[in-house]
Amino acid sequence: MHTIWKGAISFGLVNIPVKMFSATKDKSISFRNLHRKCKTPIQYTRTCPTCKTEVPWEEVVKGYEYADNQFVLMEKQEIESIMPENRKSIEILDFVRLEEIDPIYFDRTYYLGPGDNGNRAYALLRDAMQETGKIGVAQITIRSKQSLAVVRVYNQCLVIETIYYPEEVRDAGQVPEVPREIDLPEKEQKMAVQLIDNLTAEFDPEKYQDDYRRTLEEAIAKKVKGEEIVEAPERQPERVVDLMEALKASLEQSGTKKGKGGRKKSPTKKKKAAE
Repeated sequence: MHTIWKGAISFGLVNIPVKMFSATKDKSISFRNLHRKCKTPIQYTRTCPTCKTEVPWEEVVKGYEYADNQFVLMEKQEIESIMPENRKSIEILDFVRLEEIDPIYFDRTYYLGPGDNGNRAYALLRDAMQETGKIGVAQITIRSKQSLAVVRVYNQCLVIETIYYPEEVRDAGQVPEVPREIDLPEKEQKMAVQLIDNLTAEFDPEKYQDDYRRTLEEAIAKKVKGEEIVEAPERQPERVVDLMEALKASLEQSGTKKGKGGRKKSPTKKKKAAE
């Protein structure tokens, strides 16, 4: 893995040297834009519509648009002068339980490995967090941006996940036409609960596949070999207008799957919040 950040975790007077690595990778297939006429990749340049010229990087300055087409300029030195001093520190502010944080706050995940001579302190923090079932709420500066984050344990490895500040999460109350209190027939409610129960399974990430990406890769491979792509017939979902009938049909379908060894109700397991 490629190290993308080096620093230290600090909590109290304890400092633990760590190295940061990307925990996830984007597997989506990317395309380049070509000129259809000659099949050459198109280049994008920095141009000034006023001067009608290409702008070199040394002539680029950051500007904040505080009003329509009105900017205040911020030089690189000015921005750096107000950056936090502890840029190489993951400062743990509090310890909380993972279930107290709604997933809507989570952004990106990074692995943390021990830095030079940091194995013992690294293991101490990891094991203490596992024993208490707590995760650390911290602040970190990555690529000139200060972020809120949480430090937790995943498969015996410390990970840090950047999370959004409260003002960055939009109020769900602003979503239009969300039903608040609706009197639902008790029978429909019971059937919906039963359907969820029938479809309940132990989470196994290996069984979920990116079907679109796999099919696209196969189509590209055929193109490379000079084969024609045959469009698959589109599957039309059966339209059921009546909610009760839809619930009944879904229950029958889910019951058939369970009978064939499909989804099974997962056994209750006690899991540690910090794992």
